[in-house]
Amino acid sequence: MGKGVRGLTVLLTAVLPPLAAPAVAEPIGLPWTGSWEAAPSGTAAALPGAAVRNVVHLSLGGVAVRVRLSNRLGTRPLRLGAVTVAVRRAAGPDAVPGILRTATFHGDREITVPPGADTVTDPVALPVRAGADLLVTVHTPDDSGPATHHRTALQTSYVAPAGAGRAADEDGGAYTATTSRWYYVTGVDVRGAAAGSVVALGDSLTDGTGSTPDTNRRWPDRLARRLRGHRLGVLNAGIAGNRLLRDGTGPSALARLDADALDRARVRALVVLEGINDITGVPQAHDTAAYAEAYRALVARAHARGIRVVGVTLTPYGGHPAWTAAREAVRQRVNAFIRGGGAFDAVADADAAVRDPADPVRLLPGYDPGDHLHFNDRGMAAVAETVRRALIR
Repeated sequence: MGKGVRGLTVLLTAVLPPLAAPAVAEPIGLPWTGSWEAAPSGTAAALPGAAVRNVVHLSLGGVAVRVRLSNRLGTRPLRLGAVTVAVRRAAGPDAVPGILRTATFHGDREITVPPGADTVTDPVALPVRAGADLLVTVHTPDDSGPATHHRTALQTSYVAPAGAGRAADEDGGAYTATTSRWYYVTGVDVRGAAAGSVVALGDSLTDGTGSTPDTNRRWPDRLARRLRGHRLGVLNAGIAGNRLLRDGTGPSALARLDADALDRARVRALVVLEGINDITGVPQAHDTAAYAEAYRALVARAHARGIRVVGVTLTPYGGHPAWTAAREAVRQRVNAFIRGGGAFDAVADADAAVRDPADPVRLLPGYDPGDHLHFNDRGMAAVAETVRRALIR
C-alpha cells in the first residue's frame, strides 16, 4: 500500500483506533506525546553530591518538554536538589547557550521522591526538534541509596563529581567524569502537533546491544527516523536480559507493561519483541501455550487502552553458546504462533528479515556483530524497516 499521507491515514484509522479525548484540555491546545524513554533496569550506587548530565536523543520535537524521573527501584527517599534541561551543543556536555532551563515540581525546584515512585516535572518551555540531543541534568545532594538507572544506555553521559550549583552550567567543563548509564531519567514528553507514539517493548535486541554506541542506531532509533514524516514518536522500552514469562533483568514484560508502555503519553501502538531469553534462560520455558497466553494477555491489556499491537517474530541465534536443536524447535513453534495465531493486529517478521537463507537458524553474516544473537547497525536497520512496514500498511 502507499506511503506518505495515505500510509499515515491507514495507520491512524484502520490499524489504530482514534484516541479518546483527554480528560483535561491542554492549555495551549497541543497534547503531550512521548519522545524518548529508557525503562528502569536496575540500580547502581548513588552519586551523592554529584550532578549527572544525561544525554537523551529525542524522536519528536515540540514547543515544551516534561521529564519523568524515577526512584522506582530505590529503597530510600530520593532528594532531587536540581533538575535542568537543555539542548546539547555538540558532542560532549556543553549546552546550547541561552536556552538551559531549570525544571520545577509543582512550582518547587526540589522534590523528594518516595521509594518505588516516579515523578514528572512541570512543563518546561523549551523548543526542541526531532532528532535533537537533550541534556537532562540531575543533582542529588544526598546519599539516597540505590539509584534507579538504565544500564545499557549505549550513550555517554557526563558527571560533575562536585555538582552543587553545576546543574545550571551551560559550559560542561565541570563534567569531568563519564558514565554509560542513564541515572534517574526514564522519559521525556514533548508538547506539539504529533500523531502519537509507538512503544518498542523488548529485551537486549531492542535495547540496542550490538549497535555502535553514541550513534543512536538501535532499531527503535532507526524506526523513529522512518516515522518522522508521520509525526510519530518512538519509545524504547527494551531491557537487556528481559523475559516475557518471568522476571529476569527487571520485571517480566507482563509485570512492567503498564509502567513502561501503556502508561506513556499518547501511545498508539505497541511493538513486542520478547521471548528469546525465556527460550535460552534457566529454567527454559518450552511450553508454547505459555507464550501464547502471555502474548494474548499483552494484547488484551493494550486493546483495553485503545492501543494496537504488532508482534515481532523471534530472530535466529544459531552459533551462540545457548543454541540447541531443542531450543530452536521452541523458537520455531513460538514464531508459528506469532505469525498465525491471530493474537496480534499485525506481524513484523524479523526472523525472515535477518536470517541467513543458506542457514536459517543463524543470522545473516552481514547483520551479526559477532555474538550470533544480537544485531549490528545493518541488522538494526533491517529490523526497523520490517517493523515500519507492519505499522504503515
